[in-house]
Amino acid sequence: MTATVPPASPGPGEPITAAPTDAQGRVELPPGVVPDDSRFANADLLPVPVARRSWTTYNFAALWVGMAHNIPSWLLASGLVTLGMDWKQAVFTIALANVIVLFPMLLTGHAGPKYGIPFPVLARASFGLRGANLPALIRAAVACAWFGIQTWIGGQGIFVLLGKIFGGWAEASKVGGQPWTLWLCFVLFWALELTIIYRGMDTLRRFENWAAPFVIVGALVLLGWITVKAGGLGPLLDQPSELGWGADFWPVFFPSLMGMIAFWSTLSLNIPDFTRFGAGQRAQIRGQSLGLPTTMTLFALLSVFVTSGSQAVYGAAVWDPVELAAKTDNVFGLLFALVTVLIATISVNIAANVVSPAYDLANLAPKLINFRTGALITGVVGVVIMPWKLTTTPELYIFTWLGLVGGLLGTVAGILIADYWIIRRTVLDLADLYRPGGRYWYRNGWNPRAVLAFAVGGVLAVGGSHSAPGKGPFPEDGLIPFLKPLADYGWAVGLVASLALYVALTLPRSAGRARPAGST
Repeated sequence: MTATVPPASPGPGEPITAAPTDAQGRVELPPGVVPDDSRFANADLLPVPVARRSWTTYNFAALWVGMAHNIPSWLLASGLVTLGMDWKQAVFTIALANVIVLFPMLLTGHAGPKYGIPFPVLARASFGLRGANLPALIRAAVACAWFGIQTWIGGQGIFVLLGKIFGGWAEASKVGGQPWTLWLCFVLFWALELTIIYRGMDTLRRFENWAAPFVIVGALVLLGWITVKAGGLGPLLDQPSELGWGADFWPVFFPSLMGMIAFWSTLSLNIPDFTRFGAGQRAQIRGQSLGLPTTMTLFALLSVFVTSGSQAVYGAAVWDPVELAAKTDNVFGLLFALVTVLIATISVNIAANVVSPAYDLANLAPKLINFRTGALITGVVGVVIMPWKLTTTPELYIFTWLGLVGGLLGTVAGILIADYWIIRRTVLDLADLYRPGGRYWYRNGWNPRAVLAFAVGGVLAVGGSHSAPGKGPFPEDGLIPFLKPLADYGWAVGLVASLALYVALTLPRSAGRARPAGST
């Protein structure tokens, strides 16, 4: 079965080329529609066949449990407490952020089970076949940075625990200001991650299925251990907030909320990279709803409870779970903690920060880069960006890094949601996502309306970025001073502004056209 190529740059309301669907509305690409020599397709970017869309609710829930249970997630609550919140305020902020970010995640994830396409291919509908490289490369750059950060943190965890087991590990001669043994842990951990992802998405799914319950058990063991040593949870739960709930709280709460949203805003874009393997919409909706907000909230509570126990046992709060586990002299306990840290960090880093850039880089040059090559490039870039410099202080980590990232990614999410849900009503011409000259070709492969919406939304979201004197890369008054008041709300500003502008620019063009058959 073949389909005719529609005229160049038809509007979103013109008829969609027919494609077979199953009882659940999942679309299959007809054979022969996309030429084998197409420069916009390869085996990794083409839609997943319906027969291979088999991920269940458990697979998606396990994916999120595996991703959420990691050292940076554990440290989120500690970062907020460092800024002056009490444990209740910190957990509330994290819980609210994850409920909020779940909605764009479900909206963008819808295209995965229906069409079997990854994020960069979905972005072609709004940005154009060539223009999709703009959001894809931004997302890839963010993922590469996150991959480096997580790998560095995981390597540090291994370094600390092995040092406790072998002794003298930290006193090794230094290279680049760090013990050579730390660099060795970093490199070995890096190589292990890439080895797993190089085996493909089926290996990742199997890994996440058993990693999720293992990490939960590991966290509960840590809680049980510290509770026994403390004779009950310590006094930290009674520590008052330094901010209260009044005027001092809200200036910290809103940028912190945006930072927490930004923590998973990356996945709200590229979640189709995973949902494309879903057995249906119900599986991805239930799996993500059960897996993300509940897991992150419970993990934040767990981190606070364990830290509370450490306060009672050691006289000071030990927020880092690796540092806390290293305080035991039990070799079995140390080895168990080491394995837990390994599995937890690998679980989140591969799923969240390697899969996406692998597809994004493949989209840049499908004939030269496949999924595995993209994963290797991600690994190299993740080292080059020197991740050890991005996690120096809570302010730099939460406000500067996460805030800036969140603003840009919120802008892209707004355009994708506007195009897929408001303009096209979830109806795409699957074949035209892979061939020039079709309805997503726009102007030489670029959609000027999407680019303009991204530019305006991005400036509004991050143009006011500012840093306290001596604590960040931005001017104290902001890059664009009159936009400074918007900087604390970057993700929301970027999403709303780009969504509204894209709809305003696009709807007049499609007004009066016939709705495509089968749209809902």
